[in-house]
Amino acid sequence: MASIPQAQIEKPGSNKSKRSTRYYTDVHGLPCNENIVRSAEDTPEVINTKISGTISEWISGNFLRNGPGKFEIGNQTFNHWFDGMALLHQFKISNGQVTYRSRFLSSECYQANSEHNHIMVSEFGTVTLPDPCKNFFQRFLSRFELPKATDNASVSFVTYKGDYYVSTETNFMHKVDLETLETTKKVDWSKFIAVNGATAHPHNEPDGTTYNMGNSYTSKEETLEGATIVCSIPSTDKTKPSYYHSFAMSKNYVVFIEQPIKMNLLKIVTGRLTGKSISESVSSVKYHTKAMSTFHQINAYEENGFLVMDMCVSDDGQAINNYMVQNLRKSGEALDEVYNTMCRVFPRRFVLPLHVGTEMLCGTNLNSQTDSTATAIKISNTKELHIYGGLEFPQINYAKYNTQPYRYFYGCGFRHLVGDSLIKIDLQGKQMKDKSTFLLVLDAKTFQELGRAEVPVNIPYGFHGTFNATA
Repeated sequence: MASIPQAQIEKPGSNKSKRSTRYYTDVHGLPCNENIVRSAEDTPEVINTKISGTISEWISGNFLRNGPGKFEIGNQTFNHWFDGMALLHQFKISNGQVTYRSRFLSSECYQANSEHNHIMVSEFGTVTLPDPCKNFFQRFLSRFELPKATDNASVSFVTYKGDYYVSTETNFMHKVDLETLETTKKVDWSKFIAVNGATAHPHNEPDGTTYNMGNSYTSKEETLEGATIVCSIPSTDKTKPSYYHSFAMSKNYVVFIEQPIKMNLLKIVTGRLTGKSISESVSSVKYHTKAMSTFHQINAYEENGFLVMDMCVSDDGQAINNYMVQNLRKSGEALDEVYNTMCRVFPRRFVLPLHVGTEMLCGTNLNSQTDSTATAIKISNTKELHIYGGLEFPQINYAKYNTQPYRYFYGCGFRHLVGDSLIKIDLQGKQMKDKSTFLLVLDAKTFQELGRAEVPVNIPYGFHGTFNATA
């Protein structure tokens, strides 16, 4: 396993005999990020953009983005970046021109929140308060109700059988009309297959087959139309399963990372009573590594008897808590403090031997790959990434290289709490290029700007997107 060491900086005047705050950087004067978590209005009618430079005419299709866009309901504010109401974005590119539209996802929780002008459904970091329209006794009893899963699908766009859906990590997703961004159908996974949630990052094969992974706390015989259960992976602790945002897949293997970020099911179920949100309840062959946390895998492939897997990894599990809305809206020294105490995320390669025989000696490095410094014992250190604050949100040329050996991947650098630069990694040459982030069309080889489309409205910082090419 090749890893990048984390630097630890002792704050001046700190008493080492006491438990001190760990500092990973010593950055000062970060600009305030408040605008990227400022509620926006949707623009369901198409608006033109201002083009500068040249956008190649062969680029034709819809660039789709998903993410939170509304952080206040009435006089209440969501606590976490993940909690904002889903706002869908469409950049339609045709003949060198770009138009833009956006629309709030018409989820049941969005409709209920809008109707009552009150947060009606608990989100990841926000527990709903009893409805003020209820009498005292009704409000008291409501604290004993089981939490209702949110259908606020604000994470990503995914495809199933050629149709586009927006998804989150609960058992709900919504089918979306790509032309109008209107919500056309709500799908509840749990009515068809025994899952209580699924990742927002499924894997797709060229023939249209889709693979996904979800938690299951109940039993059902029916399956989603056309769906097959490939395998089941039992949790080490059934009452505290590991949190996971995605999974890795090669041609013949599915890889699940059971990280030490646990979901306390009892605390989640009793959240209404205790006032605790889900974010506060996070507490075959097996390969063991040191404790880590990961949101996104870059790629995985099989080569010469090894499973090579690349992912973005942090050495602690506190990243989720850093993205409370109150942190993202801080400025000055308070913002610097949050950033400097945030553990960095870096790409890390795992080389897993697929054939571990009883004759192999314990304590011996089983990795015989000459181009890798990773170690795999039985029972590339890229320091320049530190100046970019680490790397997350990795992307490859998925259609061509998923589950195959590959050379390039792209990601966001984090010289702030959120991604502020675009990075290209050459795995062969160990080279890297970056560009400050704007809404741009770049040459993927040189990172030179080709053109940009300026939108005259506020677009909050989102999560994931996709490109739907048209002829």
